[in-house]
Amino acid sequence: MNCKLCPRMCGRERDGGAPCHSGEEMRIARAALHFWEEPPISGKNGSGAVFFAGCPLGCRYCQNYDISRGITPGRAVTPEELSGIFFDLAAQGAHNINLVTATQFVPGVRRALLYRKPPVPVVYNTSGYERRETLRALEGLVDIYLPDFKYAEGGLAKDLSGAWDYPETAIKAIHEMVRQAGPPEYDENGMMKRGVLIRHLILPGHTKNSIAVLELIAREFPGIPVSLMAQYTPWGQARDGIPGYPELSRGITKRELLKVQDALFELGLEGFVQSRKARGAQFIPEFQ
Repeated sequence: MNCKLCPRMCGRERDGGAPCHSGEEMRIARAALHFWEEPPISGKNGSGAVFFAGCPLGCRYCQNYDISRGITPGRAVTPEELSGIFFDLAAQGAHNINLVTATQFVPGVRRALLYRKPPVPVVYNTSGYERRETLRALEGLVDIYLPDFKYAEGGLAKDLSGAWDYPETAIKAIHEMVRQAGPPEYDENGMMKRGVLIRHLILPGHTKNSIAVLELIAREFPGIPVSLMAQYTPWGQARDGIPGYPELSRGITKRELLKVQDALFELGLEGFVQSRKARGAQFIPEFQ
């Protein structure tokens, strides 16, 4: 497999040495009802979250570090088995099927969705670091796109995620998502059934980056809501300290959250603001 699924375009044979830490076989690390997403995603019953092993972005502070870096490899599944997992989650009452970091396995995910379309909306939950060509393979199969927009500063993206091209890549990718799914549509219970919701995780000590991200969203994606996340927990390499970034060894302060929240409102953006209480190891799922 000469892989070019993600923007890194590594061309590797996917023997485990690729930047995404993934082999050719599709692997998942967790499939369960998840209650910690935004209200129109988790609702009362939970989102049917399927966490895929590996990640093309590989942030140094990732809360899912063990699976994103291949430390916890997950278990192999075929497209048919994955389809069965989707239907099992729906039978448990999941409001949707939530594909968490599936970029590196899009061909297999696509086959699973074509095999049997789940009876609930399908959510593509992503870092935002995507190729438009890969996203187009999911057109008509994904109902809701839930991308992160992590960085407006290329230098910060390079230092923390090894992706200097993140800002422009994410903008292009989210435009493709909006083209496919449009602004959010909700059912009679307030659950999202279609559309795009952009997330941004506030990093401690980097409110300037956060405000620049919000300014880009306001300019590029009018009418698309934003979920402002305050859940940052020092994890991955940040637990021991990232050289040059000592501030990432703590959570965000109340002042930092309010500063970014004020910018959200001043820019006229709508969406959600997460409480700082929604952070800590207790909010990090157990992976297999």
